[in-house]
Amino acid sequence: MQALSILACSATLVAQAQTTPPDAREIARSSIAATERNWRTRIQYTYLERDETRRLGSDGRTQSQDVSVSTIVLVNGVPFEQLVEHNGKPPSAEERAKQAAKLDKLKREPPEERATRLRKEKLESASLTRDVLQAFDYRLIGTEVVNGRSAYVLQATPRPGYRAESKYGKMIAKVEGKIWVDKQDLVWVKVDGSVIQPFSMGLFLARVLRGSHITMEQVLVADGIWLPKQIEVRASARVLFVKTLMIDRILSYSGYRPHATSLTWRGHSVSAASRPVSTLRD
Repeated sequence: MQALSILACSATLVAQAQTTPPDAREIARSSIAATERNWRTRIQYTYLERDETRRLGSDGRTQSQDVSVSTIVLVNGVPFEQLVEHNGKPPSAEERAKQAAKLDKLKREPPEERATRLRKEKLESASLTRDVLQAFDYRLIGTEVVNGRSAYVLQATPRPGYRAESKYGKMIAKVEGKIWVDKQDLVWVKVDGSVIQPFSMGLFLARVLRGSHITMEQVLVADGIWLPKQIEVRASARVLFVKTLMIDRILSYSGYRPHATSLTWRGHSVSAASRPVSTLRD
Protein backbone atom coordinates (compact mmCIF):
# COMPACT_ATOMS: atom_id res chain seq x y z
CA MET A 1 0.00 0.00 0.00
CA GLN A 2 2.82 2.37 0.91
CA ALA A 3 4.58 1.58 -2.35
CA LEU A 4 1.41 2.39 -4.32
CA SER A 5 1.05 5.69 -2.45
CA ILE A 6 4.66 6.63 -3.29
CA LEU A 7 4.10 5.76 -6.94
CA ALA A 8 0.90 7.80 -7.03
CA CYS A 9 2.64 10.82 -5.46
CA SER A 10 5.54 10.46 -7.91
CA ALA A 11 3.17 10.36 -10.87
CA THR A 12 1.42 13.47 -9.62
CA LEU A 13 4.71 15.35 -9.26
CA VAL A 14 5.80 14.32 -12.76
CA ALA A 15 2.49 15.45 -14.21
CA GLN A 16 2.80 18.81 -12.45
CA ALA A 17 6.34 19.26 -13.73
CA GLN A 18 5.22 18.49 -17.28
CA THR A 19 2.42 21.05 -17.14
CA THR A 20 4.59 23.80 -15.65
CA PRO A 21 4.95 26.43 -18.38
CA PRO A 22 8.53 27.10 -19.54
CA ASP A 23 10.20 30.27 -18.32
CA ALA A 24 9.79 33.08 -20.87
CA ARG A 25 13.14 34.68 -20.09
CA GLU A 26 14.95 31.37 -20.46
CA ILE A 27 13.25 30.82 -23.84
CA ALA A 28 14.33 34.34 -24.82
CA ARG A 29 17.92 33.79 -23.65
CA SER A 30 18.29 30.46 -25.45
CA SER A 31 16.63 31.69 -28.65
CA ILE A 32 18.71 34.88 -28.83
CA ALA A 33 21.93 32.86 -28.46
CA ALA A 34 20.78 30.27 -31.04
CA THR A 35 19.67 32.93 -33.53
CA GLU A 36 22.98 34.77 -33.22
CA ARG A 37 24.89 31.51 -33.79
CA ASN A 38 22.77 30.78 -36.86
CA TRP A 39 23.39 34.23 -38.32
CA ARG A 40 27.14 33.73 -37.96
CA THR A 41 26.85 30.73 -40.31
CA ARG A 42 25.67 33.00 -43.16
CA ILE A 43 29.29 33.42 -44.26
CA GLN A 44 29.24 29.72 -45.16
CA TYR A 45 26.57 30.38 -47.80
CA THR A 46 26.12 32.20 -51.06
CA TYR A 47 22.60 33.54 -51.55
CA LEU A 48 20.52 36.10 -53.39
CA GLU A 49 19.35 39.35 -51.81
CA ARG A 50 16.48 41.33 -53.29
CA ASP A 51 16.41 44.87 -51.92
CA GLU A 52 13.20 46.77 -52.67
CA THR A 53 12.38 50.30 -51.53
CA ARG A 54 8.96 51.83 -52.16
CA ARG A 55 7.83 55.36 -51.47
CA LEU A 56 4.13 55.41 -50.66
CA GLY A 57 1.52 58.14 -50.91
CA SER A 58 -0.92 59.05 -48.15
CA ASP A 59 -3.36 56.54 -49.69
CA GLY A 60 -0.80 53.73 -49.37
CA ARG A 61 -0.19 53.45 -53.11
CA THR A 62 3.34 53.14 -54.47
CA GLN A 63 4.66 56.43 -55.88
CA SER A 64 8.16 55.23 -56.73
CA GLN A 65 10.09 51.96 -56.49
CA ASP A 66 13.73 50.88 -56.60
CA VAL A 67 14.74 47.20 -56.76
CA SER A 68 18.24 45.74 -56.68
CA VAL A 69 19.15 42.05 -56.83
CA SER A 70 22.59 40.98 -55.63
CA THR A 71 24.33 37.72 -54.96
CA ILE A 72 26.24 37.61 -51.69
CA VAL A 73 29.65 36.02 -52.12
CA LEU A 74 32.63 35.62 -49.81
CA VAL A 75 35.73 37.68 -50.56
CA ASN A 76 38.70 37.28 -48.21
CA GLY A 77 36.32 35.87 -45.61
CA VAL A 78 33.96 38.86 -45.88
CA PRO A 79 30.45 38.87 -47.48
CA PHE A 80 30.34 41.01 -50.65
CA GLU A 81 27.22 42.17 -52.51
CA GLN A 82 27.67 41.47 -56.21
CA LEU A 83 25.00 43.41 -58.12
CA VAL A 84 23.12 41.25 -60.63
CA GLU A 85 20.16 43.40 -61.59
CA HIS A 86 18.85 46.93 -60.94
CA ASN A 87 15.21 47.74 -61.69
CA GLY A 88 14.92 44.74 -64.01
CA LYS A 89 18.07 45.51 -66.02
CA PRO A 90 21.69 44.34 -65.84
CA PRO A 91 24.07 46.72 -64.00
CA SER A 92 25.05 49.80 -65.99
CA ALA A 93 28.69 50.54 -66.89
CA GLU A 94 28.83 53.02 -64.01
CA GLU A 95 27.42 50.47 -61.54
CA ARG A 96 29.85 47.81 -62.76
CA ALA A 97 32.74 50.24 -62.28
CA LYS A 98 31.64 51.02 -58.72
CA GLN A 99 31.33 47.31 -57.96
CA ALA A 100 34.79 46.64 -59.36
CA ALA A 101 36.28 49.44 -57.25
CA LYS A 102 34.65 48.10 -54.07
CA LEU A 103 35.79 44.57 -54.83
CA ASP A 104 39.35 45.70 -55.55
CA LYS A 105 39.43 47.67 -52.28
CA LEU A 106 38.21 44.63 -50.34
CA LYS A 107 40.76 42.35 -51.99
CA ARG A 108 43.58 44.80 -51.21
CA GLU A 109 42.56 45.37 -47.59
CA PRO A 110 45.64 44.75 -45.40
CA PRO A 111 45.25 41.70 -43.12
CA GLU A 112 45.74 43.78 -39.96
CA GLU A 113 42.98 46.23 -40.98
CA ARG A 114 40.66 43.35 -41.82
CA ALA A 115 41.38 41.70 -38.46
CA THR A 116 40.67 44.97 -36.62
CA ARG A 117 37.40 45.51 -38.52
CA LEU A 118 36.20 41.95 -37.94
CA ARG A 119 37.10 42.21 -34.26
CA LYS A 120 35.00 45.39 -33.94
CA GLU A 121 32.10 43.69 -35.72
CA LYS A 122 32.33 40.72 -33.35
CA LEU A 123 32.29 43.02 -30.30
CA GLU A 124 29.29 44.93 -31.70
CA SER A 125 27.47 41.64 -32.30
CA ALA A 126 28.13 40.48 -28.74
CA SER A 127 26.94 43.84 -27.40
CA LEU A 128 23.76 43.63 -29.50
CA THR A 129 23.06 40.12 -28.19
CA ARG A 130 23.27 41.41 -24.61
CA ASP A 131 21.02 44.34 -25.45
CA VAL A 132 18.31 42.16 -27.03
CA LEU A 133 18.12 40.08 -23.85
CA GLN A 134 18.39 42.91 -21.34
CA ALA A 135 16.35 45.61 -23.11
CA PHE A 136 13.03 43.75 -22.83
CA ASP A 137 10.70 42.06 -20.41
CA TYR A 138 9.56 38.78 -21.99
CA ARG A 139 6.21 37.10 -21.42
CA LEU A 140 5.07 33.75 -22.84
CA ILE A 141 1.59 34.35 -24.28
CA GLY A 142 0.98 31.03 -26.02
CA THR A 143 2.04 28.64 -28.76
CA GLU A 144 1.25 28.64 -32.48
CA VAL A 145 2.07 26.55 -35.54
CA VAL A 146 4.38 28.37 -37.99
CA ASN A 147 5.01 26.65 -41.33
CA GLY A 148 3.97 23.31 -39.87
CA ARG A 149 6.19 23.57 -36.76
CA SER A 150 5.17 24.37 -33.20
CA ALA A 151 6.48 27.65 -31.81
CA TYR A 152 6.40 29.57 -28.55
CA VAL A 153 5.01 33.10 -28.81
CA LEU A 154 6.78 35.70 -26.67
CA GLN A 155 5.61 39.23 -26.00
CA ALA A 156 8.61 41.58 -25.77
CA THR A 157 8.08 44.89 -23.94
CA PRO A 158 10.92 47.46 -23.61
CA ARG A 159 12.22 47.96 -20.09
CA PRO A 160 11.76 51.59 -19.01
CA GLY A 161 15.05 53.41 -18.59
CA TYR A 162 17.24 50.71 -20.15
CA ARG A 163 20.32 52.21 -21.86
CA ALA A 164 21.46 50.07 -24.79
CA GLU A 165 25.18 49.75 -25.53
CA SER A 166 25.21 48.71 -29.20
CA LYS A 167 24.31 50.85 -32.22
CA TYR A 168 21.38 48.65 -33.24
CA GLY A 169 20.44 47.95 -29.64
CA LYS A 170 19.59 51.64 -29.27
CA MET A 171 17.04 51.20 -32.06
CA ILE A 172 15.44 47.92 -31.05
CA ALA A 173 15.03 49.14 -27.47
CA LYS A 174 12.35 51.46 -28.91
CA VAL A 175 10.33 48.64 -30.48
CA GLU A 176 7.77 46.33 -28.89
CA GLY A 177 6.21 43.22 -30.35
CA LYS A 178 6.06 39.45 -30.62
CA ILE A 179 8.70 36.80 -31.26
CA TRP A 180 7.89 33.28 -32.47
CA VAL A 181 10.47 30.74 -31.26
CA ASP A 182 10.67 27.28 -32.84
CA LYS A 183 10.15 24.73 -30.03
CA GLN A 184 12.55 22.17 -31.48
CA ASP A 185 15.49 24.38 -32.44
CA LEU A 186 14.78 27.25 -30.00
CA VAL A 187 15.50 29.84 -32.68
CA TRP A 188 13.49 32.84 -33.90
CA VAL A 189 11.23 32.00 -36.84
CA LYS A 190 9.21 35.21 -36.97
CA VAL A 191 9.26 38.69 -35.43
CA ASP A 192 6.55 41.36 -35.58
CA GLY A 193 7.23 44.70 -33.93
CA SER A 194 6.01 48.29 -33.76
CA VAL A 195 8.06 51.40 -33.05
CA ILE A 196 6.92 53.08 -29.82
CA GLN A 197 9.59 55.82 -29.75
CA PRO A 198 11.13 57.61 -32.76
CA PHE A 199 14.75 56.86 -33.66
CA SER A 200 17.26 57.74 -36.39
CA MET A 201 18.04 54.99 -38.89
CA GLY A 202 20.72 55.09 -41.57
CA LEU A 203 18.64 52.65 -43.62
CA PHE A 204 16.54 55.65 -44.70
CA LEU A 205 18.81 58.56 -43.70
CA ALA A 206 15.79 59.70 -41.77
CA ARG A 207 14.04 59.59 -38.42
CA VAL A 208 11.70 56.61 -38.07
CA LEU A 209 8.50 57.68 -36.34
CA ARG A 210 6.24 56.05 -33.78
CA GLY A 211 3.86 53.50 -35.31
CA SER A 212 6.31 52.21 -37.93
CA HIS A 213 6.18 48.45 -38.41
CA ILE A 214 9.03 45.92 -38.57
CA THR A 215 8.73 42.23 -39.45
CA MET A 216 11.18 39.39 -40.00
CA GLU A 217 10.77 35.79 -41.15
CA GLN A 218 13.37 33.02 -41.13
CA VAL A 219 13.63 29.77 -43.06
CA LEU A 220 15.18 26.41 -42.24
CA VAL A 221 18.02 25.95 -44.75
CA ALA A 222 19.75 22.91 -43.20
CA ASP A 223 19.43 20.72 -40.12
CA GLY A 224 18.98 23.19 -37.25
CA ILE A 225 20.16 26.18 -39.32
CA TRP A 226 17.69 29.05 -39.72
CA LEU A 227 18.54 32.12 -41.81
CA PRO A 228 16.60 35.24 -42.84
CA LYS A 229 13.93 34.89 -45.52
CA GLN A 230 12.47 38.40 -45.41
CA ILE A 231 12.88 41.59 -43.41
CA GLU A 232 10.41 44.42 -43.93
CA VAL A 233 10.39 47.90 -42.45
CA ARG A 234 7.24 49.90 -43.22
CA ALA A 235 8.11 53.28 -41.82
CA SER A 236 6.73 56.72 -41.45
CA ALA A 237 9.97 58.68 -41.69
CA ARG A 238 10.82 62.36 -41.42
CA VAL A 239 13.62 63.19 -43.86
CA LEU A 240 15.98 65.95 -42.73
CA PHE A 241 13.45 66.65 -39.97
CA VAL A 242 11.17 68.37 -42.51
CA LYS A 243 9.34 66.13 -44.99
CA THR A 244 7.40 63.10 -43.77
CA LEU A 245 7.34 60.07 -46.08
CA MET A 246 5.91 56.58 -45.99
CA ILE A 247 8.70 54.18 -46.95
CA ASP A 248 8.48 50.41 -47.34
CA ARG A 249 11.86 48.61 -47.38
CA ILE A 250 11.78 44.87 -48.10
CA LEU A 251 14.88 42.68 -48.01
CA SER A 252 14.25 39.16 -49.36
CA TYR A 253 16.77 36.33 -49.27
CA SER A 254 16.67 33.13 -51.33
CA GLY A 255 18.70 30.32 -52.82
CA TYR A 256 20.95 29.63 -49.84
CA ARG A 257 23.76 27.34 -51.03
CA PRO A 258 27.12 26.35 -49.55
CA HIS A 259 29.93 28.38 -51.14
CA ALA A 260 31.59 27.53 -54.36
CA THR A 261 29.95 27.08 -57.76
CA SER A 262 27.12 28.93 -59.50
CA LEU A 263 23.44 29.83 -59.50
CA THR A 264 21.40 31.76 -62.03
CA TRP A 265 19.12 34.78 -61.64
CA ARG A 266 17.01 35.48 -64.76
CA GLY A 267 19.71 34.18 -67.06
CA HIS A 268 22.67 35.75 -65.22
CA SER A 269 25.28 33.36 -63.85
CA VAL A 270 26.53 34.25 -60.38
CA SER A 271 28.86 32.59 -57.90
CA ALA A 272 27.28 29.94 -55.61
CA ALA A 273 27.18 26.17 -55.06
CA SER A 274 26.09 23.28 -57.20
CA ARG A 275 23.25 22.02 -55.04
CA PRO A 276 20.63 24.18 -53.28
CA VAL A 277 20.07 23.75 -49.57
CA SER A 278 16.86 25.71 -49.81
CA THR A 279 14.98 27.23 -52.74
CA LEU A 280 12.71 30.14 -51.84
CA ARG A 281 10.18 32.08 -53.82
CA ASP A 282 10.85 35.79 -54.26
